[in-house]
Amino acid sequence: MHCGWSKTTNLAFSDWPTIFPNAACATALIDRVIHHADVLAIEGESYRRREAEEAATTRKAKSKR
Repeated sequence: MHCGWSKTTNLAFSDWPTIFPNAACATALIDRVIHHADVLAIEGESYRRREAEEAATTRKAKSKR
């Protein structure tokens, strides 16, 4: 039986070794995850980041009053 799943990350595969113990570990994990996968790379501005920055700007403006 096959089932689908999705995994999202804000890191490029080339940046994964920065969060795993070593590059070999990250390479092995990436190899297993994407072996039969369709990888979709989405480019563009992050809505969450934009909203967080707007909220921080609003908080700073309110605190200066």
